[in-house]
Amino acid sequence: QVQFVESGGGLVQAGGSLRLSCVASGITFAIHAVGWYRQVPGKQRELVATIGNGGYTIYTSSVKGRFTISRDNAKNTVYLQMNSLKPEDTAVYYCNTAPVASGSWGQGTQVTVSS
Repeated sequence: QVQFVESGGGLVQAGGSLRLSCVASGITFAIHAVGWYRQVPGKQRELVATIGNGGYTIYTSSVKGRFTISRDNAKNTVYLQMNSLKPEDTAVYYCNTAPVASGSWGQGTQVTVSS
């Protein structure tokens, strides 16, 4: 059974930083590209950062230069370092494979950025 457990969210002022973590189980983590997604109420879930099994990274334009995705295959964990946060980064953040291979999503972690 594929599971993702996200953590590290919280309330932060604009310009602040947070580091999200996500532990995966039920998959051979090292062979998959994985991504961080975010969703705000009433909008579709958005892929914001991807890291491949070889370590290449891709970012959506709105977070490029501010967010950094990384992974630790020994711990089945993917991280998202978020700096210079903006109110528009407020969302629930999820991790999953990229592209999504199953319908299993974790509970997500709420990030709220105050202005």
